[in-house]
Amino acid sequence: MSLAIVEIGVILIVDDNPNNLEVLSEALMDTGWEILVAVNGEGAIAQAEYAHPDIILLDVMMPGIDGFTTCDRLKSNPITADIPIIFMTALSETVNKVKGLNLGAVDYITKPCDQQEVLARVQTHLKIRHLTKQLQTQNQQLQQEVAERLLAEAKLQSLTQDLEQRVEERTSQLSHALSHLQQTQVNLVQREKMSALGELVAGIAHEINNPVNFILGNLGHASEYTQSFIELLNLYQKYYPEPVDEIADKIDEIDLNYLICDFPEIILSMHKGTKRMAQMIRALRHFSRRDDASAEPTNIHEGIDSTLLILQYRLKANPERPAIQIIKEYNTLPLVECFPGPLNQVFMNILANAIDAIEESFAKSNSSLVEYTGKITIRTSVIEQRSVVIIQIADNGIGMTQAVQQGLSEPMFTTKPVGKGTGLGLSISRQIIEEQHQGAISFVSELGKGTEFSIEIPLVRS
Repeated sequence: MSLAIVEIGVILIVDDNPNNLEVLSEALMDTGWEILVAVNGEGAIAQAEYAHPDIILLDVMMPGIDGFTTCDRLKSNPITADIPIIFMTALSETVNKVKGLNLGAVDYITKPCDQQEVLARVQTHLKIRHLTKQLQTQNQQLQQEVAERLLAEAKLQSLTQDLEQRVEERTSQLSHALSHLQQTQVNLVQREKMSALGELVAGIAHEINNPVNFILGNLGHASEYTQSFIELLNLYQKYYPEPVDEIADKIDEIDLNYLICDFPEIILSMHKGTKRMAQMIRALRHFSRRDDASAEPTNIHEGIDSTLLILQYRLKANPERPAIQIIKEYNTLPLVECFPGPLNQVFMNILANAIDAIEESFAKSNSSLVEYTGKITIRTSVIEQRSVVIIQIADNGIGMTQAVQQGLSEPMFTTKPVGKGTGLGLSISRQIIEEQHQGAISFVSELGKGTEFSIEIPLVRS
């Protein structure tokens, strides 16, 4: 089976076995990629610093410094820290794989390497790396645009002050106009940023989707083949219970009974993990839908569940706190005529803030991991008399002071450090709900008890 090669890149292969280097180099060179080789860790580090390849295929067992140490040094070096590393090794134990991934590797290939698998994995990670670079470029451009807008805003403020000095009676009017302009600028920058990020996320999800589906489909066949091999072995053991000495020695050496029990479990684990990846990809594609042009009938629960799946990594337990519990009290809802993409952004903002509040509550409390459990409750219902849907999202986090509650609707108001949060404040969430969806959004909060947001959306737009 041939693999269509799209991305062009530089691949560094590190292996102390000349035969392995030759086989992999020939296989990868046929794709048009530029191939670099190194026979030990020191050589790999030197070449990575000089050539800065797109991907490094790194053997684990090497003389001198091994692959794990080499990876650690590459990831500790700012010059080479961003280069994706794929380990190649005959060590198949989970602990070795976890060790490699914890050191910063992006993938793990077990020797002997299948050429098609190597090509597929390298191609996939090249795509991810190129898309990541595009995302970084777009972010830099957006930051430049924001800086230019802020500069223009500063100049506008200066002109406003000058006008206030000369025309005292127009101060109120100019202040109101400036506030409106600030709100418009913030909204525009955020919409452009979310739109660009949405396109990139959708693109990445689309690119990953095909190889994931390919792996998921082949795992089904692999499971069937495995079962067939096991059945054949069982028949051999049944009708030839006394094998020759060489076969008997090999059975003892490889612990055949353990392999027969463990290998199907490995296949099942791979199938579950790949299925989980496919679910995450579907959630990303659903979350990043571009649908600002017109409203469409939408399943509200699917949007909430997709957002929760994307935030799953933040809901899990960590050394600072236990897992956050999600309580869904869903009632049966009809399809709602709305804009799914912007609405999902509102769900993301409220849920991310709820997680932040729970983490802050635990950090400031004296509760132990056993005594305190963060909870987020999501309720949905329909008020048929008014033809509206109600979505309520409540947390038992730190809650808000009166000062914070009063400032939430102000443009650019935040209580978080720079770089944290979704960048979508309540003021923009309110605009999405009230102006775009003709609905309403409100909240109640008590310091030390938690916060509850309530979103009301008409079933059908007027």
